[in-house]
Amino acid sequence: MAGYVGVLVSDPWLQNQFTQVELRSLKSSFMAMRRESDGGLKLAELPEKMSRLKHVGETLTEDERAAFIQESYQKMDVDVDFELFLRVYLKLQTLATEKRGIGAKNASAFLKSPTSTLLHTISEPEKASYVAHINNYLGEDEFLKKYLPLDTATNDLFEIAKDGVLICKLINVAVPGTIDERAINTKRVLNPWERNENHTLCLNSAKAIGCTVVNIGTQDFIEGRRHLVLGVISQIIKIQLLADLNLKKTPQLVELVGDSKDVEELMSLPPEKILLRWMNFQLKKGGYTKTVTNFSSDVKDAEAYAHLLNVLAPEHSNPSTLKVKDPLERAKLVLEQADKMGCKRYLTAKDIVEGSPNLNLAFVAHIFQHRNGLSTQTKQISFLETLPDDAQTSREERVFRFWLNSLGNSSYIDNVFEDLRNGWLLLETLDKVSPGIVNWKIASKPPIKMPFRKVENCNQVVKIGKQLKFSLVNVAGNDIVQGNKKLILAYLWQLMRFNMLQLLKHLRSHSHGKEITDADILEWANSKVRNSGSQTRMDSFKDKKLSDGIFFLELLSAVRPRSVNWSLVTKGSSEEEKKMNATYIISIARKLGCSIFLLPEDIIEVNQKMMLTLTASIMYWTLKQPVEDRACGAASDTETGSLVDSSSNSTVDDTASESSTDDGSSN
Repeated sequence: MAGYVGVLVSDPWLQNQFTQVELRSLKSSFMAMRRESDGGLKLAELPEKMSRLKHVGETLTEDERAAFIQESYQKMDVDVDFELFLRVYLKLQTLATEKRGIGAKNASAFLKSPTSTLLHTISEPEKASYVAHINNYLGEDEFLKKYLPLDTATNDLFEIAKDGVLICKLINVAVPGTIDERAINTKRVLNPWERNENHTLCLNSAKAIGCTVVNIGTQDFIEGRRHLVLGVISQIIKIQLLADLNLKKTPQLVELVGDSKDVEELMSLPPEKILLRWMNFQLKKGGYTKTVTNFSSDVKDAEAYAHLLNVLAPEHSNPSTLKVKDPLERAKLVLEQADKMGCKRYLTAKDIVEGSPNLNLAFVAHIFQHRNGLSTQTKQISFLETLPDDAQTSREERVFRFWLNSLGNSSYIDNVFEDLRNGWLLLETLDKVSPGIVNWKIASKPPIKMPFRKVENCNQVVKIGKQLKFSLVNVAGNDIVQGNKKLILAYLWQLMRFNMLQLLKHLRSHSHGKEITDADILEWANSKVRNSGSQTRMDSFKDKKLSDGIFFLELLSAVRPRSVNWSLVTKGSSEEEKKMNATYIISIARKLGCSIFLLPEDIIEVNQKMMLTLTASIMYWTLKQPVEDRACGAASDTETGSLVDSSSNSTVDDTASESSTDDGSSN
């Protein structure tokens, strides 16, 4: 996330959490606190001293800050250096964000950054449920079967997670093909470097499937920090369980709506909301009059579950389920009926009556996967064929959505065309990319009831874009409010590209403040490959020769000689061979530390935008490494984040014209 700030912070993970501007400001505050304490600063003094810091001081009381620090650190009389100060600040900042609850109404329950929770306790029922899930789905894995099944009553899960293999494999269960398993280090005993590589691959891949992993580093996994490890596992499993809740995977969902307008609305909903809508649709069939709005209080009495299962599996219904008065007894009968249906049990009767939101959501999702009760008639499904299906738009939306979510904004984005329409998240992103550029005094924070306030936010988004020399001809704030897909994608691409070029400018010592252009990135890549002794080159980011993947493998090998196992590389002659190479490239880049969101298809089809971001990410990672480490392949704890940082408001040069709004197909 940050540019080169090694003078201020030596820890690479901490470097990635702040911009240079933020670090300098925090350093100034830290030094002032030390001066007030006669040159020494103790941990016990931070709750009072940090009252002057924005967000942490404004949102949290001194007692709240003190309680958290005492819970997190055993000794309060230790001296605080700048890096410890930053770690405490990061955790308090996350606690402050959770307390403010910004955007909570718009976020899916399991994607409200559970990995950043500061409560160091974990839910034992959730842990037991996730362990059972892992045993079920990974029990036959060739590498893991010698360690599985895990005991749900122990902490074995956190021990086996320390080498990174299990979570990498779990990601592939959730979204098959995300990680090329040839890139995972799977020796029985891994050295620290190999373990770190696995965790880096895991974290970058988790981001690439939609997990929120802000403020988590490889060290958290290596040390087995249970609340963080369980938070990531929870997100991965739920992404798997909710994977079918879209019209592409389950076209029968069209039965839930009436006309095309309703279908478009359904397509824009997060999977959790679709699951609720499906549940209420089935409950209405069974004569249940209440509306379920959540997976906690609304299902605690188990009545909704009893009606739902009676509709879906009447052959297993038990009349006494609805007659019993005790909710716990009813919950037990519900689970017995679910067992007869063949549903895996993700929770106990106690979890139901206690309203565990994560476990109840997982239970309903599994019921949906096992028996959704929707019509298989083709009449309604054929209606979907009349809707526009733009695969390229869908892929680009996915890239930008995951990139934005990786930045740690206040709300999780489920659909960029819907969730950016009030302008707030775009303003937050602009402020991260170019600190200080947003005029927050004239911005309106969600929830925004008045439409003109949304337009005002989006007008500022467009105005700032023009300041940054984006090509925004005939674009107005109302276009974003109206959800104009083409314009939103064009804006996001220019924002991502601007951010990328600024990062490289600040890292590249010999740029002397000169703007970095696409041509510079191209030349850097060709120079690296040429200097490694290869004759391979790319003529441009739309060079069709790139589709076989060989150039990028040469580039990765040039920047980290031991990174590519050439015995696994194909010639890229057929589509299948190209896909094998493309998948390997993405996993190797993530394993190094590149935070990238492209798909193998982007390489095979030579998507110009994605070729530029892939090359720039490799360049960014390379320039961040100490000079002596670039060739020797020394280990690095760096997860490069999502290319977010800037200490300058200067703009890109005229090559940005390639990103004009009418460039819908840069391929």
